[in-house]
Amino acid sequence: MAREQWVRVGGQANNKLSEAEKKAITASCERLVEDVLKPRFLPEIRPTEFNYCVDIFGKWHGNKYRFMQRFRNDRPDRFGEQEFTAPFARIEYVGRDRFDLAYFRHNEQWQPVDRGVTLEEALELLEANNIYHPVV
Repeated sequence: MAREQWVRVGGQANNKLSEAEKKAITASCERLVEDVLKPRFLPEIRPTEFNYCVDIFGKWHGNKYRFMQRFRNDRPDRFGEQEFTAPFARIEYVGRDRFDLAYFRHNEQWQPVDRGVTLEEALELLEANNIYHPVV
């Protein structure tokens, strides 16, 4: 008699990035940050009484490239560290030149919006759709 068994199908095992793909994606994302996001959302650092943005950058987390902001708080009575980072958008590699886009919600959950787009389309959506824009 055959026994029934759960078997994992699909998943992240098929979503491995080669180093060349990762470098190309990183270069495209860094161009977006330097040429679009920083000039538009952080043309200058403006200290405020509370948390204020001092940098916009990106970094990999598994097969996901996250767009991050670094904030600073100069108050002497602050709670915690003087600087901290917070993500605001990410692109997730799901297959050969296919990505899912998500934004980081106020409840600290990722909300997927656009699925199965090319890298070029993903970067255009990140530039055009304000749901993916950083908080400034």
